[in-house]
Amino acid sequence: MIIYDMIVVGGGPAGLAAALKAYEEGVENILIIERDYVLGGILNQCIHNGFGLHKFKEELTGPEYSSKYTDRLGDTTIKVKTDTMVLKVSEDKEVHTINAQDGLKIYKAKSIVLAMGCRERNRGAINIAGTRPSGVFTAGTAQRFINLEGYMPGKEAVILGSGDIGLIMARRMTLEGAKVKCVLELMPYSNGLTRNIVQCLDDFDIPLKLSHTIVSIHGDRRLEGVTVAQVDEKLQIIEGTEDYISCDTLLLSVGLIPENELSNVCGIQLDGKTKGPVVSESRETSKDGIFACGNVLHVHDLVDYVSEEAEIAAMGAVEYIKNPHAQKNYVKTKGINGVSYVVPQNLNLASDKNPVKIYLRVNRVYKNSRIKVTANGLEIASKKAERFMPGEMTSLYLDKTKLGGINPGEIIFEVEEM
Repeated sequence: MIIYDMIVVGGGPAGLAAALKAYEEGVENILIIERDYVLGGILNQCIHNGFGLHKFKEELTGPEYSSKYTDRLGDTTIKVKTDTMVLKVSEDKEVHTINAQDGLKIYKAKSIVLAMGCRERNRGAINIAGTRPSGVFTAGTAQRFINLEGYMPGKEAVILGSGDIGLIMARRMTLEGAKVKCVLELMPYSNGLTRNIVQCLDDFDIPLKLSHTIVSIHGDRRLEGVTVAQVDEKLQIIEGTEDYISCDTLLLSVGLIPENELSNVCGIQLDGKTKGPVVSESRETSKDGIFACGNVLHVHDLVDYVSEEAEIAAMGAVEYIKNPHAQKNYVKTKGINGVSYVVPQNLNLASDKNPVKIYLRVNRVYKNSRIKVTANGLEIASKKAERFMPGEMTSLYLDKTKLGGINPGEIIFEVEEM
């Protein structure tokens, strides 16, 4: 059995950033395993720009962003296995793989970084009524067809969901000559970045219909149209608001789900809100020496933050390799009163890493508010903003020295409207 210091599962931006950061820190015996035939992950089909402004201080396309990492691999001793499916990750850090060349093979590691990314929710996940014609795609599938395969999904489109990929595909379909009738959003606010609403919808006069959803799909062999309707504050259909829109294509941008089948098999504790692993500030999961980062941990809106978090996980893995029995004294973080989730879910008071960057999301749009952080009723941090939005991840730094003498049971994050 081949033993590596570190195995990275996933060769997208998170996996690449983690492997290269660990290599920079002196870990040379590293293996990246990727199920696709090429490294880069979802960025390979994201040919639009807007990536890298935070990480590289320049505006890049998706392929350009990933090449910032793949171009460096040739100067390292990092090994790569593409076209290889990981079947299982075990608690004792064995990775079971299969591919056409090697067959079934098991690798062992001193540390593992999980970076499998996320997948799209499909029609079955949201239970849209109606027939089952062709012409219904997830937005990511349509993006791959156009940008990598050279196929147009259709000529007249409706998009359900205002997440970033849905907004970007509204623009992409328009640029390729399709007519995008509208973008529908169930919630009373968009789930995408403000810049994408402006650049992808407003600049192309594509209507965004908030508090709307699809009631039914129509068509036999090919999609012919959809019935849409308004919803109330409880997200229930308002009778009498139904409207039929003819179209031959429906793109679904209705959420992303961390790809955690391997985590489940390994018995890693998952967070019911993020759908990803529960982790410490070093991104270590509930299983010693197994770390997680990127969209497999929680869905990010910017790939720059994926890379940032991957480097945190890499540093955690490097430290674990050097000292696998380091002391741990965890205190839990918890979001209430408007904060949907907090990552990391555990802070290690025995670690000297300080300050700790905290990521969180709110559950709706808040204006002129602040995020308040308390421990045993004492405020230890806060962040003010003119607007907090669910579609834009919020971050703040927490100084652990302020916890001295408090002995908190939990660290509470909440929205306070001003």
